Amino acid sequence: MKRTDINIRDPYVLVHGGRYYLYGTRGETCWGPASGFDVYVSGDLEEWSGPHEVFRNDGSFWADRNYWAPEVHLYRGAFYMFASFKRDGLRRGTAILRSDSPMGPFRPHSGGCVTPAEWECLDGTLYLSPEGTPYMVFCHEWVQAGDGEICAMRLTDDLRAPAGEPWLLFRASEASWCKVMRHSSGVEGCVTDGPFFWRTENGTLLCLWASFSQGGYTEAVAVSDNGGITGRFTQAEPLFMDDGGHGMVFRALDGQLYLTLHSPNEHLLERPHFHPIEEKNGTLIRKN
Repeated sequence: MKRTDINIRDPYVLVHGGRYYLYGTRGETCWGPASGFDVYVSGDLEEWSGPHEVFRNDGSFWADRNYWAPEVHLYRGAFYMFASFKRDGLRRGTAILRSDSPMGPFRPHSGGCVTPAEWECLDGTLYLSPEGTPYMVFCHEWVQAGDGEICAMRLTDDLRAPAGEPWLLFRASEASWCKVMRHSSGVEGCVTDGPFFWRTENGTLLCLWASFSQGGYTEAVAVSDNGGITGRFTQAEPLFMDDGGHGMVFRALDGQLYLTLHSPNEHLLERPHFHPIEEKNGTLIRKN
């Protein structure tokens, strides 16, 4: 199948063993009851096989809706999926699953959500410090916080649980272009979605994230002032402001850097896109 045949949100590419593994939120079930996640596999970013189901709720898993934003990270010889889930009566949060293969099956690894139980959270990602210390960086959702937040929290080395209290990296409104949104509940505020970290060749630490601008869904970049997760983050020029976002960066097998994101941000029309990018002066620039 072609890229244009794949209806997913929140695309995430794992490059492993000479193949590309593309994960994402199922477009059809993203806003309601859901049961699993898939992977698509390619050798060239053009032709894809799939969907191959990598996680399925057999009835024993705690969440039954809003299966969002699966990311798969290779860590200490195993594959860990960070994904967000929801169930009536429980706040949305990010849990961690584990597999011995990027093809799954992934099985629950953390004891439920790792994010704070009293917070509405989503889009947890794994960040490893230069020393190998694991952190989860996630969104404290705007529907509760008002001004959406990107927060960080130390994890235990086995990725099963938090190992410290969360702290704030930045808020959505710190981006001058950020548009105030209105939720169906009546809440107004600024959105934070999809944090992802990339360290440039000169050591600059970038946090990609998504929100809304006048152009629609937007892929943004924040820059740490000390090259680490404890730094002060300032907002750089967005990477994409034409109704696409929740992106990440990967290096292709030929060495080319790509930004992948979904666009348009419209139910059932979302498709993964791959934009060539390059590093310049410690930030990322789109080549087209």
